[in-house]
Amino acid sequence: MSLFSFMGALEMGFIFALVALGVLLSFRILDFPDLTADGSFPLGGATAAVLIVAGWNPWLACLAAAAGAAAGLLTAWLYVRLGIMQLLASILTMIALYSVNLRIMGAPNLSLLGEPSVFSPFLTDDNAMWARPLALGLVVLAVKLGLDGFFASQTGLALRATGANPRMARAQGVPTGRLTLGGMALSNALIALGGALYVQVQGGADVSMGVGTIVIGLAAVIIGETLLPARLIWVVTLATALGALAYRLFIALALEADFIGLQAQDLNLVTATLVAVALVLPKIKARLWPRRAAPASSPATRAPQAKG
Repeated sequence: MSLFSFMGALEMGFIFALVALGVLLSFRILDFPDLTADGSFPLGGATAAVLIVAGWNPWLACLAAAAGAAAGLLTAWLYVRLGIMQLLASILTMIALYSVNLRIMGAPNLSLLGEPSVFSPFLTDDNAMWARPLALGLVVLAVKLGLDGFFASQTGLALRATGANPRMARAQGVPTGRLTLGGMALSNALIALGGALYVQVQGGADVSMGVGTIVIGLAAVIIGETLLPARLIWVVTLATALGALAYRLFIALALEADFIGLQAQDLNLVTATLVAVALVLPKIKARLWPRRAAPASSPATRAPQAKG
């Protein structure tokens, strides 16, 4: 793999680490099967692109993550208040967001070529290759540390209890409905933030750029759990970020391996294969090392039961 491809894989890996952390929050922490990511990722990108073209500061445009939070809030509201099952609620929101994204951009795609980005102040001819991965890595680190602190707080523990055992949580006086609304909003805010940074790296937004986002996020979570099984929540978030980086590096290696014969149009095939392998590996490890293998559903995301 060339250095250019490696740095490009790091860029995408850090961006999708934000997506993976959002997916971790919904799927693992809240136990909420959420497909809104396929709509909230381009929603964040579309909103940021429109704001940047309109002359907004790129840093302020990253507040487009608030739009993603609204999407997650809508999905949770359909479930909590209207009683629509979780998966169907997320599908309804995802479908609606396709039209919303078209409305926001006014066209299927929007170019950002020649527009400033959050990376512009740091880019020079000498550091163009590594400045963006470094900046993205710092963003991911800040988000990871923020999540670690949140999960260790009283609200974070209540959120984890809501996902682990909602009936027990309600019996302890935890407002599970409100926490589900807040948790889903935070999850999709992180995914939308990834979309806002993605369009600034790619130089444009496209209405279909969110296709397969949830698969990538799940792959990163599963790969991270396989590579670094853990019970501590800060290690789980670290494993999730590392899983996103490993995923993008695997993709880059597979597409550049000439002896395999894969091309860019084979990306979805490679993705599906990687996810399948990541799902099978924990079972193989459990058979080979039954005492050392971690449970399939990461117990680190489960809050300890409250003592009555």
